[in-house]
Amino acid sequence: MKWVYTSQRKEYANALVEIGMARTDVVVLDADLSSSTRTVEFAKKFPERFFNVGIAEQNLMGTAAGLAVSGKTVFASTFAVFATGRCWDQVRQSIAYPNINVKIVATHAGITVGGDGASHQALEDIGLMSILPNMCVIVPSDGIEAYKAVKAAAERPGPCYVRMGRACLWSRP
Repeated sequence: MKWVYTSQRKEYANALVEIGMARTDVVVLDADLSSSTRTVEFAKKFPERFFNVGIAEQNLMGTAAGLAVSGKTVFASTFAVFATGRCWDQVRQSIAYPNINVKIVATHAGITVGGDGASHQALEDIGLMSILPNMCVIVPSDGIEAYKAVKAAAERPGPCYVRMGRACLWSRP
């Protein structure tokens, strides 16, 4: 069997672009990290459906909830430490409890951030998201699973947290 070297973030971008081509209700938000999260690929294809809210994760989640309430399927992306820690109250109150259709895709999870150090390591993110009502938590193990997880999250109504690492991983085709 041939193995391929791929990144969860690259496959996230591939899935987002495919979903965006098939569905005009999909919008993507990012917190000034689109090169790192790879949402820049969606932004290139669909600039009118991409929103960079800047380094303001609480606003990222509030804006995501507002767009979802207006009928959009929203993907909100930032690093895992910020998606869960910095804006946990907004995720809890504005997305999880009211069962809003926001897909939080967090990259750079765990200790995969390397040189960014402890301030960027999210070790408790799975626990924080798992205790929220209505929140679906998905932790893909490689790029192939990441691609499939994003596609599945897009089809599932309600909130979802998809946790991805930073590094490239070997996967089976």
